[in-house]
Amino acid sequence: MTSQIIYKGGLRTTAVHLQSQTTIETDAPTDNQGKGERFSPTDLVATALGTCMVTTMAIKARTMDIELEGTRVDVTKVMVSDPRRIGKIIAHVFFPPGLHLDDKTREILERTARTCPVERSLHPDLELDLAFYW
Repeated sequence: MTSQIIYKGGLRTTAVHLQSQTTIETDAPTDNQGKGERFSPTDLVATALGTCMVTTMAIKARTMDIELEGTRVDVTKVMVSDPRRIGKIIAHVFFPPGLHLDDKTREILERTARTCPVERSLHPDLELDLAFYW
């Protein structure tokens, strides 16, 4: 088992990662009867894409003796209705200013991000706007 989720009432949950015992709380968003005081479940999906992209790039970079510390991913989730779902995720990756890589290395890292496990798990109708700023 990966996690255990307890519904706390008030449209809030607590999820426990069983291996580490770390927790994440979620809250329904304000546009769907919640308080929006925590990540919503759909926020976590969009955030998972960004964290997966940068993590897989860092794993690949490690094999190439490249350090990506300080890389930032800005993620925006866009909801659509009928049915209510995530319609688009915008993930823009910003690399540290002192990181100078050749075009081939950049291409390898970008391809790694674009094929991370979370990206490959998303529905094909979900629009992705992925950009990399070197």
